[in-house]
Order: sequence, then structure tokens, then C-alpha cells
Amino acid sequence: MKKSLVYTKTGDKGMTSLVGGKRVAKAHIRLEAYGTTDELNSFVGFLSEQIDDTHDLEILSYIQHKLFTVGSYLATETEAISPKAASIITDKDIALLENEMDKIDSSLPPLRQFVLPGGSESASRAHICRTVCRRAERCIYRVKDEFPVDDNIMMFVNRLSDYFFLLARKESNKKGNEIFWNQSLI
Repeated sequence: MKKSLVYTKTGDKGMTSLVGGKRVAKAHIRLEAYGTTDELNSFVGFLSEQIDDTHDLEILSYIQHKLFTVGSYLATETEAISPKAASIITDKDIALLENEMDKIDSSLPPLRQFVLPGGSESASRAHICRTVCRRAERCIYRVKDEFPVDDNIMMFVNRLSDYFFLLARKESNKKGNEIFWNQSLI
């Protein structure tokens, strides 16, 4: 079997193909959305290297697999198919994140101030995931303005940024100290 090439040269003039074959500019909103989702997935891998809780690592692995499929969904011409038929995020996936958030939140001290990113290396990495996730969500909403996007994807990505916030709080409380915004410093 011939080894496949990583480079195809088909994108040298600023165009690429969506799943389904449609050629679009590399600046297309779909590419921004699935590229940012891929960036988030990379940061989740980066975060995983600092997490020592086995259960949290399993959840992060689950999230990475879901993000990969979200990216492939965003790279697909959803206008040519039923968004619900192509959806890869289910109510069960959203419930899993919500249950995880409830578990984490119940173990944390009540939040009475705004939290600043930091507190420990793992918490800082979780905050990076949170902010990249919010950017991915904004990109996906721009896609949704023009093309069909399943609502479960929107809900999943929205919950995901909240999950990363709570994981950051958990890691700060476990490995360091939460850093709170001090309004008197401004």
C-alpha cells in the first residue's frame, strides 16, 4: 500500500474542501469554527498532562473524542443533510457534563467573588480551555447564522466551558489557591 501524503498541494491557493467535496476559502467561517474546536482539543490534551485524578482524565478523554466529532460535523456541508440526522452530540452527552459539573461544584467552597485565571498549573490550563471553548462557541454561532447546526452541539459547547471553569476551581483548591479579583487594585 502506498503511503499517503500529508501534503496534497490542493490548498496552496487558499481553498480547501469540506466533507462532501465543496471547495471553500480557508477563511470560511466553517474552517474558523472547526479549527478553533481543534485548538480546544489540543489544549484539552495539554490540560490532561497535569491532571492526576483518574476519573477527571476519563472525562477529559471523553471530551476530546466528542470535540473531534464536533469538528468533523462542522467540516460537513450540513445544509445538504438533516442536522439532527448528522448530530453526534446527544442529550446523554449534555447530561454527562451537567452531572460532572454538579459533582465538582458540590465539593467546592461557595463562590462569592470573581475568579482570576491561575491558582496552579492545571487550573491555568483549564482556564485556557474555558476561554478557547468560549471562542469556539462564538465561531460555531457564526456558522449557525448561515448554516444548520444541531442545537445539541450548541448546548454541549456551552456546558463545556462551564465544566472547564469548575475543573479549574477544583484544581486551584486542590493544588494551590484560587485567585480572586480584587476590585480595590484597579
